Formats: sequence, structure tokens, C-alpha cells
Amino acid sequence: MTSITVSSRALRTATLGPDGTLPLLGPLPETPYDPAAGAAAGLGDISYGYPPSLHPYTAQDGYGRSLEEREVTTVVLENELLRAVFLPDWGGRLWELFDKRSGKQLLHTPGTLQLANFALRNAWFAGGIEWNIGTRGHSPTTCAPLHHGIVRGPDGQDVLRFWEYERLRGVVFQVDAWLPEDSPVLFVSVRVGNTQDHDVPLYWWSNAAVPQTEGSRVIAPAATAYSSDYSSITVVDPSHYEGRDCTWPARNPHANDFFFDVPASTRKWVLNADDDGDGLVMLSTDRLRGRKLFVWGTGEGGRHWQRWLTPDGGEYAEIQAGLAQTQFQHLPLPAGASWSWTEAYGNAAVSPELAHVEDWAAAQAHCGERVDALLGRDALEEAHQAAEARMDLPVDEILGRGNGWGALEAVARDRAGLGAFPAGTPFPESSLGPEQEPWLALLRDGTFEGARTQPAGPLWDERLALVAGNSSAVLHRAFLAHGEGRHADARALYLEALGGEGLSTGETALAQRGLGLLAWGGQTAVGGAGAEAAREAVARYRTACALAPDDRRLLAEALEAILAAGQPEEGLALLSGVSFGNATEFFHGRLLLLKARALHALGRTDEVAELLKAGIEVPDLREGANVLRELWEAAVPGEPLPVRYDFTMS
Repeated sequence: MTSITVSSRALRTATLGPDGTLPLLGPLPETPYDPAAGAAAGLGDISYGYPPSLHPYTAQDGYGRSLEEREVTTVVLENELLRAVFLPDWGGRLWELFDKRSGKQLLHTPGTLQLANFALRNAWFAGGIEWNIGTRGHSPTTCAPLHHGIVRGPDGQDVLRFWEYERLRGVVFQVDAWLPEDSPVLFVSVRVGNTQDHDVPLYWWSNAAVPQTEGSRVIAPAATAYSSDYSSITVVDPSHYEGRDCTWPARNPHANDFFFDVPASTRKWVLNADDDGDGLVMLSTDRLRGRKLFVWGTGEGGRHWQRWLTPDGGEYAEIQAGLAQTQFQHLPLPAGASWSWTEAYGNAAVSPELAHVEDWAAAQAHCGERVDALLGRDALEEAHQAAEARMDLPVDEILGRGNGWGALEAVARDRAGLGAFPAGTPFPESSLGPEQEPWLALLRDGTFEGARTQPAGPLWDERLALVAGNSSAVLHRAFLAHGEGRHADARALYLEALGGEGLSTGETALAQRGLGLLAWGGQTAVGGAGAEAAREAVARYRTACALAPDDRRLLAEALEAILAAGQPEEGLALLSGVSFGNATEFFHGRLLLLKARALHALGRTDEVAELLKAGIEVPDLREGANVLRELWEAAVPGEPLPVRYDFTMS
């Protein structure tokens, strides 16, 4: 028998805290690679599709390092061979895939949801399989609830469906999961639909965390891979790279990405084989071409990151599957089109002797045979055709709601005479909430009284432009222009809003912040226009912080800009009124680190050393950031680096 059950389990979790209210208008946290590097590696134009900002999203950064046991909602799919556990309130994450025959977890499934700054919106947690859409990085939806429910197919197959409106690209995605009776694999079909009148750059990677042991090896049907160590892209043989076979995660000395270059005509799979040959295989139809191995490395920094993300222990690597060959690329999804594919997850159960041989080609050949035995190409195609036939079926039982932005877009599209979203992904008006109410009023009667957060797209700019004499509407038009990278338009609109009447103190602070952010981006030279832009950035942020003195997110951003402008004295002046006595305050660690950086810039190394020796813990330290090590080595030369400050990935 196969069952779908709503339940819960106790997990030690961090409190996510409320979403931020500052529009994410600056550059993305994932710095784009030089297009020349992509061209040199044979990847073409990797600059295509890279968005200018993450607008209209806001940050998820109000968390700390304290964990408390809480009941977390789960949806469980189970048959005689597998148990799959999903977390609908956490991006629909496939948290557990338990193979009953071997008695093993095929995924890295820790007992904690420890948040850290790895995602596009900041908050992320390690473990399971997540669904990444939008652009390079962990998805804007990865720590948010998704709409979900059960579809009962005419063939008797019950399907667990997740769906959401992805706001960065303006597309709808759905994830259909089902587990046939006696099936050794869990099926997951994905569809992304573009109902707009223009192409959109599409990005998708299914990201699986898998247990890492000394004897585990990752295998994919590719002779070469695109290697990235966060500074370059090179084409390598992963089985003979830097003097070692890097397909064994535990043999890599530092963090690295390996994007396997799977030939177009070859079946698309990647698997993790442990000491016994057991482990997850990610198999898919051909649309999902890319395959990746990510390793943390055996250095102290990589091990520290793993303990930071999974405090209850257990090392892991990641195997991933994506639309493009690498995560530096986006593919154009045509106007009005939708793309779909089907993935299958199970235990490859390979022979450890044959999968672990030194001969890479021989290991690939054996694993390919085992993948075919687990699920043949024809059987996978049949499963995909059945999934496509179900994708527009209505949801018979709604289990939970996501956010209300999809419902708002559905209302807006209806009023504009545009096509509806697919029937299989309903966005009922009952999912609308306070965030959407100001925008509903704008649609209903053309009035606008300001909003804390906003949608995106030309339709909303047109609506706001019709509201005469309304500085709040002008300010939100500035946000829209800024988010789209139309910086000259944004600057003019910010100034127009400030020159009008009716802005609240908070809105005035946001307008000043927007101008400061634009000027910060203009700091392109040491002198001339760059110096002028730096002066404006500091002045605008100083004004914004004076208007909103309790906004810690704004203060942290202002300090980053001020330090970039080379004015650490100004940064310390802004921090002079901040109390550092409350160690539980979400932004305590981040602000303390910024203070240490300002002191270091002024050469006050004794004070930096004092702060570091007392302890600085930054809950949302960004992935790859090595600033704590750099400060320690500068301020406390000759003393060993404490493990707590070693986040080295390269």
C-alpha cells in the first residue's frame, strides 16, 4: 500500500523571525563570474539572465544561533520500500528518503534546522533535497511555505503537489511527487510555466545533501567536469584533478564545485555510493541535463562550516541536477511556454567493488547498468508522460497555503484581461493577506496609501503612474525602476518623491536609502565621480539612519556602504549609540563585526583584538566570508587562529 499522511516531527530549529521590509535592491550575494571565464571554458555567454537585484523580495535574516525543539509539519509518502518526508513550510524540502531494504537514510537528514546565510534571501539550512529556482544560489522560496495539496489522478495514483508563484522571474512552478506501490524510486515531476509575453531567463537545480563517509564516492556518466573553486572555471577530469581522484568527497582538501559535462545523448544521472554501495541516485528525463558534485573539503574551515550548519554532527556532500550544464547559466524560457521534466530518486545499490575501482570509466559503466536496472529509460519516459497528463488536474485536497503574491497576480491578470494561471496551480483569494491589501486597493479603485512590501513588473508601474500627486506611489515606482536596473529613472523618481508631500518618516528614510544605495554602486573610482558618489552614499545613509534609528538592517547596510567609502570614523559615529550588551539581539554579531572592521581600518588593532578575544559570533555570516580570519591575523599576529573563526573554503 502507498499512503500520503500529514504529520509532524520534533526538530531543533532556529526561529526564522519576520521577513525584512527593505527591498532587496542591491547587487546579488552571488557575485557573477567574468563572462570571459565562461567563454574560455566553452560555456558561452554566462552573463545572460543575471538579474540586477532580487527585488521584489526582502531578506530573511532575523534569526540567531539558538535552537529549540519544535513540532515541524511534515507530509509523508510511504510504500513497502521507501519513506519520503517533506517539509511544506520550509520550501517543500524533501527532508528524508529512507530505504527500508538497506535500512539507510539516502539523504543527509540532521535533527536540526540551523539557519545560516547561504540563500539569495539569506536564510538557508542544510539537509534533504531542495528546489532552487530564480537565479544562481539557493532559492528565494527555500525558507518559505509553499501551497500544497493532494491530486487524485484518474489512474488511481495520488500525487502530492507543491506550487508557488516565483516573483523574481514572474513564473509559476509546481513540484508533483508520487510513490507508486512497490516502487523502489520516488518520482518528482516539475513544471515551470511562463505566462508572460516575453522570454524569461530560467534557472533550476534540485539540490540533494547526501551522507559523506571516507568510503563514499560520487559517480556520473561524464569524462570531464567544469570545476569552480569560486575564483575560476576550468575543464578538468574529476577523477584526476590536483593529483587526486576528487570523485571521493573525503579526498578533496578544499571546497569545490564539479559540474559533470554529461553528453546530450547519455542518460542523465548522478549517484552517491557509500562503503556498501548504497546511496542516492538522482535520475531524470533529458531536459534536466546538468549534474553537479559539491564538496566542503577536509580543511578545518570546511569542517567548521559543516558543524556550523549541522550542529548535531554528520558530514555531507551535495549532488545536484539542473537545467543547464552549470549554475553560471540561465536558459531562455519562451513567452507562453512551459517546461517539464521528471526526476526519480532511489537507492542505486551498486557493487562497492565495481563502483570504487580506480578505473573511472569502468566505475561509470557499472553504475550505469545499475541505474538502468533500477529504472529503465522507457519506464521513466512513461512515468513522465503520466505526470504531464496530471499536471493540470485540480487539487482535490488543499493541505496548506503559501504566500498571497500569486493570488494578487491572478487578480491583476484578470483585471488586465491576461490569461489565467494553469488550473493545476490555484491561487485562491483566500490566500491574500495584509501585505497584498494596499495593492488590491490600487487595483480596485486606483488609490494607494503606501505599502511595506511590493510586487514587481510593468503592470504595477503603470498602475502607480496613474495615481496623481501621490509621493508614496512615486517612491514605489522608484523601487520598481531600481530593482529592474533602471538606475537613472530610479534616481529621478526618488528625488521626485522626496520633493513632494505626504511621505512618512519611514518612507523618507527608504528614499534616502535608495539614493544611498545607488551612490554606493557608483563608487567606481578612487577620485573624481567615484569620490563624489562615495560622499553622497555616506550622506544619504547618515540621513536615512537618523530617520529610522531603530532599524538594525538599515544600520548594517549603511555601515557596509560607509566602510566601502573609506570613512570608518563615520561608521563608528553611527555605532556610538548602539548598545552591545544584548547578545541575543539578532543583529548584535553583525554590528559587532562591522565595528571591528571600522576599528581595523583606523589601525586600532588592540581594540580589534579585544573584541575578537571576547568573542564575535555572526549568525548570518555569509558563505565564503573569511573576514574573521583576516581580522584575527591582522590584530592578533602570531597567535593560532581559533577554530570558531576559521571559515576558509579555498
